[in-house]
Amino acid sequence: MNEGKQNRFLPYLRDDRLPHIFCPGCGNGAIINAFLAAMEKAEMDFDNIAMVSGIGCSSRIPGYLKCDSLHTTHGRALSFATGLKTANKNLDVVVFTGDGDAASIGGNHLIHAARRNINLTVICINNNIYGMTGGQISPTSPKGSFGTTAPYGNLDSPFKLAELVAAAGATYSARWTTVQIENLVTSIKDGLKNPGFSFIEVATQCPTYFGRKNKLKTPTAMAAVMKANTVFKSAADRMRPKELEGKIVVGEFANSQRSEFTENIEKLSVEKSGNKTSINSAYETEL
Repeated sequence: MNEGKQNRFLPYLRDDRLPHIFCPGCGNGAIINAFLAAMEKAEMDFDNIAMVSGIGCSSRIPGYLKCDSLHTTHGRALSFATGLKTANKNLDVVVFTGDGDAASIGGNHLIHAARRNINLTVICINNNIYGMTGGQISPTSPKGSFGTTAPYGNLDSPFKLAELVAAAGATYSARWTTVQIENLVTSIKDGLKNPGFSFIEVATQCPTYFGRKNKLKTPTAMAAVMKANTVFKSAADRMRPKELEGKIVVGEFANSQRSEFTENIEKLSVEKSGNKTSINSAYETEL
């Protein structure tokens, strides 16, 4: 192979774990590239990043990246990440999760992490279906879409995750798709720099299950449909609900500042005991 043509992000990958398990046409590779580009733009120290994930296709991403990582139980990534960040608030903690992992079994953890405004960066890869376990309908599956658990079409209205998390108190929330990579890179960079709970939802294609079940036979067809149905938030704010049916609204849904969870814990510890949190002080040699 000509080394001059290698992907510039290869040094961040664990090459002993390649090839990856992602299906042909999956958007996870593009999102890894976007994350690494954003990390460089944000001038983050890669050695200070710890990644946490739950269960699902997208949650395998931290295992391919050459940094400290936790691959945890289904829906519990934010619980582990909260403990990690609280124990060492100087770590840059990044969570990779999917729509099923984050919004179904992990939904309670998601809204409370946002409410507490703990300084985590969550990248939620939303492919509208459970891809790893057989194509079941997820909390974000569009109404009327098909899956192995909805052979006659999904009857439920989907969660709008970026809006949900913004309403729960996140100080940064945004949604993009895999056909707006530059916007996605900027949002991830902004999320990494935000000193609070940051949530970046990425609508992506799953040709193996969602595409096959919904007569979108190729990744190109899925990307074309996604692009055709994308509406920027500034335009969506002027549209009626009926006009937005079936559309993917992209843009920022929260971007503000307020007190952060680990800073509040440390402030309380200093006020009550004269020192930093007991968890951090446990690492001091005099103890």
